[in-house]
Amino acid sequence: MTDIQATAAASGTYAIGGELEIHRLGYGAMRLTGDGVWGEPRDPDEARGVLRRAVDLGVTFIDTADSYGPEVSERLIGEALHPYPDELVIATKAGLTRTGPHQWTPVGRPSYLKQQCELSLRRLGVEQIDLFQLHRVDRELPLAEQVGALTELQEAGKVRHIGLCEVSTTQLAEARELATVATVQNRYNLADRAHEEILEACEDAGIGFIPWYPVAVGELARPGSALDEFADRHGATPAQLALAWLLARSPVMLPIPGTSQVAHLEENCAAPAIELSEAEIAKITALGDSNKPSYLRRG
Repeated sequence: MTDIQATAAASGTYAIGGELEIHRLGYGAMRLTGDGVWGEPRDPDEARGVLRRAVDLGVTFIDTADSYGPEVSERLIGEALHPYPDELVIATKAGLTRTGPHQWTPVGRPSYLKQQCELSLRRLGVEQIDLFQLHRVDRELPLAEQVGALTELQEAGKVRHIGLCEVSTTQLAEARELATVATVQNRYNLADRAHEEILEACEDAGIGFIPWYPVAVGELARPGSALDEFADRHGATPAQLALAWLLARSPVMLPIPGTSQVAHLEENCAAPAIELSEAEIAKITALGDSNKPSYLRRG
């Protein structure tokens, strides 16, 4: 891998909603906040530096949410990058409220979603949000009401494209009866492919699939693991291989690895330069099948 290749541009492109072209490897801005995704980062200057460096490295897709901090991640993006480059697409979300570190509660009331959209517009300093996602489906309310709020925001010109997070194929089908869904963001990585069915549904419909927790490779990240053979062959880390595998898995895959450190960001952005053969992809897939991350082994 050369310095010229080691950028997000090597991941290829995808057009969100058929018209917002981005480099497929993006950046997830959740880790820019304090511990437990709560409060200010330990080093705000470093956080803003990570965002600027991401753009330097060819990242044209940044994913955040009103609940990251809360409010902190969106504000830092505005401080670091506004006025935004023409090619930069910023996605945000609403639908989760926060009462403390590691605490998340779904709230999908239409009035709340609309209010949060207005606040996100203000913090990001834009008149329209490129991609506005329902962060979680509120099971206390009909999905139609929640999606309906997003379509009303879209009709008002405040939202360009609509996305959903952590949905089933049934929920996606229901939502698509009510709106044009541009993206789905579900947890997915080499060692956790529980949402394979909805990934395939997104492929069939031409919907972008944003895998969160993209480099949770569990025991495969440890020195001496079976993944080391492939890492050594490509002069890469297990995390880089996990990202390269995701990019090879599907043309609609849009990984958004997050970090609060410039060095780690640079490592992630080098991952698209790794070219895996079909045989390597098959072997790495099999390794993931047999090595589940710790969060799937609890209980």
